[in-house]
Amino acid sequence: MAKKDDRLFLITGATGTTGSETVHLLLERGHRVRALVHREDDRSRTLAGAGAEIVVGDLLNFHDVSAAMRGVGGAYFCYPILPGLLDATVIFAQAATEAGVGSVVNMSQISARREAISDAARQHWLSERLLDRTPLLTAHLRPTFFAEWISWWWGRQGDEGVLRLPLGDGRHAPVAGIDQAHVIAAVLENPEPHDRQTYTLHGPKEMDHYGIAEAMSRALGIQVTYEPIGVEEFARGLTDLGKTTHTVQHLSSVAVDYQNGIFRGTNNLIEVVGNRSPLSVEEFVSEHKEAFARSGSHFVPAPKGD
Repeated sequence: MAKKDDRLFLITGATGTTGSETVHLLLERGHRVRALVHREDDRSRTLAGAGAEIVVGDLLNFHDVSAAMRGVGGAYFCYPILPGLLDATVIFAQAATEAGVGSVVNMSQISARREAISDAARQHWLSERLLDRTPLLTAHLRPTFFAEWISWWWGRQGDEGVLRLPLGDGRHAPVAGIDQAHVIAAVLENPEPHDRQTYTLHGPKEMDHYGIAEAMSRALGIQVTYEPIGVEEFARGLTDLGKTTHTVQHLSSVAVDYQNGIFRGTNNLIEVVGNRSPLSVEEFVSEHKEAFARSGSHFVPAPKGD
């Protein structure tokens, strides 16, 4: 059994891809964990069953966040692709400072920069700068596209699969949520060496989507193909799926960034900081076959008549 640690860590976005994995890792290591969730559901009940303290609240509600910060030593800040990031960052920073929280791990994104064409990506860059001006020990994570996103964007058509994305022949090294969680947990446990650092996170191998489709084919035992589409068709398809204007603007913009090489790169930070060998695409898909039983929630089908 892991040795008990008296520190309390706050994990926001606790039912999400990286948050839930981080909660479980910290609990396994004997830490106390408070999970801030937007609602009670099966995911939050699973975290409670594992030993997490569940707090229901909204990152845009100062009183909710302030209450969640009481007694916390370090926190993970993760905001979804929704409007309100800058407001949420201000609220988080003020609440954490008032509560005497020592450190924060901030989930940003690899496209975050001053000149970003995505509103969300530029807001992430501004959020980084804001957190750097607080007394918190602060580390920023800028992952490339998640391995999980493959299952969200793919289409299942009987015994075949397709990736219809506006990414051309661009490349990246998909990184799994569990691998990022090992970095998050490690930095929360020992924040001092990582203060004011910005870490880009990558999987083990840079690939284009033709190669990703081939790896998926091997793991799933079916034919998976990559079908490049235009950014405008992609944006129309997302709108038809009911995605918000904010989301469509962000995803369309990062598609252009992707084609321009912003998401490329590899490094050994997951091994060095997280003490873990990151999953390959084939390994990830093999471990999550249930996620590929049907089309993903973001799959953009071909227009009718094509």
